[in-house]
Amino acid sequence: MYETVLEIEKMMIKADETINAELEVFWKYSEPQLLHYYEPEPGIFIAESPNVIERALAAGFVPEKVLMEERFADGRYDSLLAGLSDIPVYTAGPSYFSGAAGFTQEKLSLTRGMLCVMRRRPLSAPEDILRKASRIAVLEDIVNPTNVGAIFRSAAALGMDVVILTHDCSDPLYRRAARVSMGTVFQIPWTILGAGEWPADGLQLLKEQGFCTAAMALSEDSVSIDDPAFQRQEKLAVILGTESEGLRQETIEASDYTVKIPMHHGVDSLNVAAASAVAFWQLGRK
Repeated sequence: MYETVLEIEKMMIKADETINAELEVFWKYSEPQLLHYYEPEPGIFIAESPNVIERALAAGFVPEKVLMEERFADGRYDSLLAGLSDIPVYTAGPSYFSGAAGFTQEKLSLTRGMLCVMRRRPLSAPEDILRKASRIAVLEDIVNPTNVGAIFRSAAALGMDVVILTHDCSDPLYRRAARVSMGTVFQIPWTILGAGEWPADGLQLLKEQGFCTAAMALSEDSVSIDDPAFQRQEKLAVILGTESEGLRQETIEASDYTVKIPMHHGVDSLNVAAASAVAFWQLGRK
């Protein structure tokens, strides 16, 4: 652990062209490549912003290296840096940093001047994290990382115990998803089902674990989200579908309920992230 500001300053390394190989992980690899970086072991991800990094550290994720915009190396993040044991901290000017962050200089504020490479951990088995849960969210094929991140933030804030993602969802640890979630992807248990495990195997698992399933979709037999029947359910799984097509028909048919949010002014649906917040607030009640 760093013990003084002087020790932190000594650990900082000025980024330049001579150490590009050390920092290329920040810009050279796609998200799927980072996911498989240490294959067959779990890969790495890049946490953006001090808030996200702090929550990842609090959740026990292991950091490998930090890249900071040099104007932020003024002491404001010393308490965070003090919690990063014996890893290199690189500082860079705005042009170099913007290339690594993948943002224009005008949008660098999204990162708050700090990026951190972190090791992934093995995914939990679904049955392990479902065992003590009573309200869960299931995301079916939601591919937009912004939506995934926003759903996690709502899930954490509005009382969901667990998030289950199908194999084709965007990964919650992708940069944008974790940042949009405000780091809540590190605070709420989640896992990803294997290829081909949804819907049949996944829904069967939910049934075995005692969950009533509520598919968010418009159909002739949809039940209003404020139906009192939902509050009587001891265990409830709220299932949300992809941005364009919604839920698969086989998912809808196999669920216990099809649920809709009452709309006005001729609007027939909400963005999936907005719908998730409404659903978690209403269906999370017991």
